[in-house]
Amino acid sequence: MTLQDKLKQYQQEGKALLATNFYNFETLKSVLVAASQMKTPVILQLTRSSIEYMGLKEAVALGRSGLSDYGIEGWIHLDHGDSVDLVKACLDAGFDSVMIDASEKNIEENIRISSEVVRLAASYGANVEAELGYVAKLGQQQAGGFTTAEEASMFVEQTGVNALAIAIGSAHGFYKSTPKLDIERLKEIRRATDVALVLHGSSGIPHDIVKDAIRNGIVKVNLATEIKDTFMRALKNALLNSDEIDLRKVFPKAVTPVIELLTEKYRVVNLIP
Repeated sequence: MTLQDKLKQYQQEGKALLATNFYNFETLKSVLVAASQMKTPVILQLTRSSIEYMGLKEAVALGRSGLSDYGIEGWIHLDHGDSVDLVKACLDAGFDSVMIDASEKNIEENIRISSEVVRLAASYGANVEAELGYVAKLGQQQAGGFTTAEEASMFVEQTGVNALAIAIGSAHGFYKSTPKLDIERLKEIRRATDVALVLHGSSGIPHDIVKDAIRNGIVKVNLATEIKDTFMRALKNALLNSDEIDLRKVFPKAVTPVIELLTEKYRVVNLIP
């Protein structure tokens, strides 16, 4: 099943897919083990930084072999693609889905670039996600710039994207105070368009708020920061209490806490009590 079809299916069922970034073998294994335990499909996400760190072909091969080994339904997605060239390289490498993020440009330029990616991805049969509105990135403050229903409807109609990341109060990275999502704004956007709606910056958002967002139209939930943070905290703790120099013995100690984190996140997105 294509990711486009899966997103539509989950939209109709009132559930969401958890889209998880991976950065190395250990974080990928954590995702796959948790998904296997929960019997849930996965979206494996790679950013430009992760691609440059692992290598494009190597990262895709790692993801594909992992999905096959664990017998999991899943897709490989480019997260926050910042150029058409990067999107093209990922599509050529076999990505199932790409995100073009031109959200920091004016809406006309965002429409132009996103439309170009939609046309490019069509020949690959790939899913296309874009972002509309201001979702603060690492180091930035979330300060207004929320997506409106009118803009979302117009943007989807003019670009033809399959999925749209919207700004309703979330931000990338950790929050200094408990975030509040504009659920009423989300409801308005959902009524205005049937595109798959995406929540970025879920790390640190209370579970009940994430569930409320899913009940009101969010069908893809991105998770990245908590994965890195959980892994590194566990790894640092392991290193502080050991003189072991064999990374093959140290790194696995950071996997279990990430599996536990992801197992709980899969319960949340599938609205399991």
